[in-house]
Amino acid sequence: MHTTDVLIVGGGIVGLATGLALAERIAVTVIEAEKYLAQHQTGHNSGVIHSGLYYKPGSAKARTCVEGRQWLYRFCEDNGIPHERCGKLVVATHPRELPALAELERRGTANGLRDLRWLTPQQMRDIEPHVAGVAALRVTETGIVNYKTVAEVYAQRIQASGSRVRLQSRFLTGRRIANGIEAETTSGPIQARLLVNCAGLQSDRVARQCGVEPGVRIVPFRGEYFQLKPQAAHLCRHLIYPVPDPRLPFLGVHFTRMIDGGVECGPNAVLAFCREGYRFRDVCWRDICDYLTYPGFWKMSGKFWRAGLAEMYRSLSRRAFWQSLRQLIPEVSFHDLVPAGAGVRAQAIAPDGQLVDDFFIKQTDRMIHVLNAPSPAATASLAIGRHIAEMALQQLR
Repeated sequence: MHTTDVLIVGGGIVGLATGLALAERIAVTVIEAEKYLAQHQTGHNSGVIHSGLYYKPGSAKARTCVEGRQWLYRFCEDNGIPHERCGKLVVATHPRELPALAELERRGTANGLRDLRWLTPQQMRDIEPHVAGVAALRVTETGIVNYKTVAEVYAQRIQASGSRVRLQSRFLTGRRIANGIEAETTSGPIQARLLVNCAGLQSDRVARQCGVEPGVRIVPFRGEYFQLKPQAAHLCRHLIYPVPDPRLPFLGVHFTRMIDGGVECGPNAVLAFCREGYRFRDVCWRDICDYLTYPGFWKMSGKFWRAGLAEMYRSLSRRAFWQSLRQLIPEVSFHDLVPAGAGVRAQAIAPDGQLVDDFFIKQTDRMIHVLNAPSPAATASLAIGRHIAEMALQQLR
């Protein structure tokens, strides 16, 4: 029987950041089901260090993104992690988008962003010569990094503090005992004073395996990417985003210059047929039945079926995807695009069909369940990790 103060389920960036925040004070064990760390949402992240522009002022997303961004830049500098504070443009391609762009500026200012600048078409082209639009917002705090590298350094720091990170250790069940929690895992039983569930795509299931009703259901959405061929990479110097649809928690198809020098294009957002469904042909009937039998899924679908069909069409048609990109950079050629993989977002949906927009953490006796941690969770990971660590320490006092 392995014993520890806190057992963290999930070796993604939020679980590891929580472990990092705790490891210098108490004993921590992080378990990860896969052979390597950061294999799902963290490892398929586009690598953007978000500024905090999009989020409702006062929300957990806004607070932790702004704090976490500053801490993440400092962490990368202190640990020699390649990163760049390159900035981005949010581009309005039509006059009808100008009120939404102004709302983004208002939110960004309320969230403490500095040096937000409203740009004319000529000023936009001075920064990004190939972009098209009627106006843009320049955001200088945005950056890029490889989050898989960040997660690996978090794990190294946890282990250097004397705590443990166990790979190929899948969580099976958890039950309360007199002094905490006893968990069954594929690497043997673990007894802990407290359990923290950071299992991402499996977080609602882990909660149920602990006897806790999460109150939401995870529905997987796949984001598919293309990459610009090297000869076309000059078309994007920084990051170029559209004005997002405020009804949806997705930012729209955009251009992202990556830390390795390439330019990624995407993602769309389509319903996945498997919680780890990175390809269209990845199908898990258990996962499909899980959301088809959930009333909240059908209520959500009734609200957003038009947007869902448009995203599905763009998924099936490279030409439709290309046309979306050309709204921002008309010079992009159809033949400039090559497939570049996909990621799967763990989107929590409430029983009333609402897409849970903010971080959602449920606390019970001797357990903390992180049930919705979408973007900007990677950017905010150090701030989220410290917040969860404080919740854990309060329970253990």
